[in-house]
Amino acid sequence: MSDHAARRPGKYLVVAVVLALFALLVYGLVSKGTTDRIDEALGDGHSTPAPGFKLELLEPGTIPPALQRRTAKAFSDGKLSLAELRGTPVVLNFWASWCPPCRDEAGSLQRAWTVAGKSGVLFVGLDVQDLRGDARAFLDEFGITYPTVREPGKEVAKSYGATGFPETFFIDKRGRVVGHVIGSIDAKQLGTGVVAAAKGEIAGVGSGGQSFSR
Repeated sequence: MSDHAARRPGKYLVVAVVLALFALLVYGLVSKGTTDRIDEALGDGHSTPAPGFKLELLEPGTIPPALQRRTAKAFSDGKLSLAELRGTPVVLNFWASWCPPCRDEAGSLQRAWTVAGKSGVLFVGLDVQDLRGDARAFLDEFGITYPTVREPGKEVAKSYGATGFPETFFIDKRGRVVGHVIGSIDAKQLGTGVVAAAKGEIAGVGSGGQSFSR
């Protein structure tokens, strides 16, 4: 056997190792799953389509008359789809009962909801990587009356680019994200975001208080 032929298996092995390493790199990037698409668009002064979802309705909440007719069908099957809320401005809050900063903002969210809901802006809590019992105990403790959906994993959070909790996204009636607050949100930020969602105006990306990741 020639030296060239003898070296051929080794050459194939090197190529195989390189391909395997490349595949692992690609997998790592894909499996990380988070994206800056929303924040990049907002930073450029543009809205962008909100990633869709259809999730288990953990608690239907108490819907004010201003929203009941528009949202009744969306809440009728025990699941909630963002697509079914088209035509209604939405404040989407990612949270979990194990997230300390989520406790800091819970009161502000509930108070803002009692005002915004009457004017036709729907709040939706999206509980992430949580136990049903713990999540319901959190809602009871803070008297949360807006609807809450549940995702056992965090694929939806990844699709929004959320890297920690809490994070809040403001979505206009066309289903486009117009604002994003990273970390616990305060009353002023909520007021600004609610107006932006209602009017379809860009609120941009803001930093709130602390955030927590797991």
